[in-house]
Amino acid sequence: MWNWLKQFAKPSELRAAGVLGMNRRNYNIIAKHNNRRLFPLVDDKVKTKELAKQYGINTPGLIGVIAHQYEVKDIFKIIGRRKEFVIKPAQGSGGKGVMVIVGSESGWFVTASRKKVGYKHIYQHISNILSGLYSLGGRYDSAVIEELVHFSDIFKDYSYQGVPDVRLIVYNGYPVMAMTRLPTAESEGRANLHQGAVGVGLDIRTGHALHGVQRNKPIEKHPDTGANLMNIQVPYWKDHLLIGAKAFDMTGLGYLGADIVLDAQRGPMMLELNARPGLAIQIANGCGLARKLKLVEKYYPTNLTAEERVEFVLSGVDFEK
Repeated sequence: MWNWLKQFAKPSELRAAGVLGMNRRNYNIIAKHNNRRLFPLVDDKVKTKELAKQYGINTPGLIGVIAHQYEVKDIFKIIGRRKEFVIKPAQGSGGKGVMVIVGSESGWFVTASRKKVGYKHIYQHISNILSGLYSLGGRYDSAVIEELVHFSDIFKDYSYQGVPDVRLIVYNGYPVMAMTRLPTAESEGRANLHQGAVGVGLDIRTGHALHGVQRNKPIEKHPDTGANLMNIQVPYWKDHLLIGAKAFDMTGLGYLGADIVLDAQRGPMMLELNARPGLAIQIANGCGLARKLKLVEKYYPTNLTAEERVEFVLSGVDFEK
């Protein structure tokens, strides 16, 4: 938690506690373990979906892709009579540019935050995506239209108008740290910590809540629902970990973030992958990530299958003692 982090006054104390900083992440971890030629596999959501299908990883269904401005007029042919869908940039990050449509009323589309938008607004949003407004580096982009996730009722007391997700940090194929991100009114229904969502650290072996934070400050109850965050137990935990482990096999990235959602009908689904996952997960867990990565390098076996790596994580072996 933030109180845990504040106890370290000097950079040397942070390093001694195993806290991974931005520079160390970039130069000691990402630069060494993530070949840049592999980045497009996770930076482009269309490529990620295609690859996930080959590896048997469950993802939200793809409805269509708009890659050129002249195709924007075809958006309603693509969605047909669907009243629920998601529009997102293929190369977006941090949840930017994602429009979630949950229904329609009297000729208007209704977003996850209950805002009503018209055809013109959707056209403009897609045009903005194509222009690179939300993409990495401002590059020209494509708009991905995919099926809406209907999140499990298990989380209904822990989320406000949005879909909660699980972020896994995977190192050399092993899930090493996890948190769930819970939408709030402040985050406008998005599972984005920088926009005000709640982050809850999870025990990597059980999926049970450890600590909660919002805006880097400790929190025990959801700010909108009042639900006790410490009661969270993510179901199908082994399946969540298996998605993260398979993500390593399908991308070859030694250090990655896997974002997973729990659909009420289809179970855990990979939403997207990140070759440069953020470090706030350490605050949510009250634990330094660098120490976890060193344990993997020193003690964890190599040349195991994804299933075997997950079983190893679940086995409960604690090399820190």
